[in-house]
Amino acid sequence: MSKVLKNVIVKLIVGAGQAAPSPPVGPALGSKGIKAIDFCKEFNARTANFQPGTPIPVLINIKPDRTFSFEMKSPPTGYLLLKALSLEKGHGQPNISNPDNVCGELSLKHIYEIAKIKKTDGRHAALELEGIVKSIIGVAKSMGIKVVP
Repeated sequence: MSKVLKNVIVKLIVGAGQAAPSPPVGPALGSKGIKAIDFCKEFNARTANFQPGTPIPVLINIKPDRTFSFEMKSPPTGYLLLKALSLEKGHGQPNISNPDNVCGELSLKHIYEIAKIKKTDGRHAALELEGIVKSIIGVAKSMGIKVVP
C-alpha cells in the first residue's frame, strides 16, 4: 500500500525583510525538504514595502512535490497597538477599573486606523470594520491600553 501524500502547513512569524535561512526559518523548512533560501528571497521581496523588522505571520503550504506557496497575514494586533504608543510591551497586570494599571491611551481614530490595516488581511476581508474595531479594543484592554473617544 502506498501512503497518500498530503500538503503540509508550516506557521512562522518572520520580521519583514529579515527572512534568513537561519533559525527559525531554516530548520522549519529544511526538515520538510524545502530550500529556505528560496522562501527567504520571495518573502523579503514581498515585504519590501513594510517597515523592516515588522513581525509578519506566514502560512507556508508545502505540497508533496516539494513546491510551496505562502500566505502573509497582517502584523499582530498587539504589535500595532504598541507601535502606535511607541512602547516595547504592555502592562504586566492590566486592569481598566484601576487607572494605575494603564500603560497608555489611544484614541478611537487610532483604533480605526489599525482596523483598516487588519482589514487588508485576507482572513478579515469579509468582516465588518466595526467588528474588527471591537476586537482591537478588547486586545488593547488586555494589554493595559485605555481607549478614549
